[in-house]
Amino acid sequence: MKVSFGAFVIAAGICGILSFAFLATSLGTDYWYIIEMNPMNVSDFENMSSHSGLWSINEGGKMHTGSIDSFTVDYSGVSDTELRMLNMHSAIVVMLPLSLVLLLFGGICGLVSSLARSPILLTGTASYFFICSLLTMCGASLYIIYSNQALAETERLVGQEGLAYIHTSFGWSFGLAWLSYGLEVLTGVLLITAAQMAKLQHTSPIMA
Repeated sequence: MKVSFGAFVIAAGICGILSFAFLATSLGTDYWYIIEMNPMNVSDFENMSSHSGLWSINEGGKMHTGSIDSFTVDYSGVSDTELRMLNMHSAIVVMLPLSLVLLLFGGICGLVSSLARSPILLTGTASYFFICSLLTMCGASLYIIYSNQALAETERLVGQEGLAYIHTSFGWSFGLAWLSYGLEVLTGVLLITAAQMAKLQHTSPIMA
């Protein structure tokens, strides 16, 4: 069964919309990183469990919106490790929202190039989505490094015994960012395929 040009374009459009929705949801929620206390010690630490996003931390049911704002921190009294982590956080909160904005413009470019059936425009839009996916991947990967360094710094300060009853994990908001990355790549692949089909359609009359 031969798949038409329109099917590839529609599939690319659906993937593009979903990637935007997933990334927007990911950035707007605070389940990127989850800290849970051991149930055996819940009586002592019942309000210490927390989950955090890129801009806020929910700790013990209380939201702290400005607690991890790396742009308003006084850098004069921070250590080299803290400075490195703040710089990483700044990079993360720039790359991921930038990727979201670029996805919005990518959707407009995709619509125009699909209606024009232009192989050049379709290829350019596909490359554009690959750039978006690169930004998303870099932001999400940097968040892993940032989280691991934060955990290592906490362990250095409180000791391994202090973290014995703490379980940390990445949350569903973080997973949505990676899902968005995969859909961005898939959108680019579908648009590349559509561009090849459009090119064949343009050359077929000439060959005939």
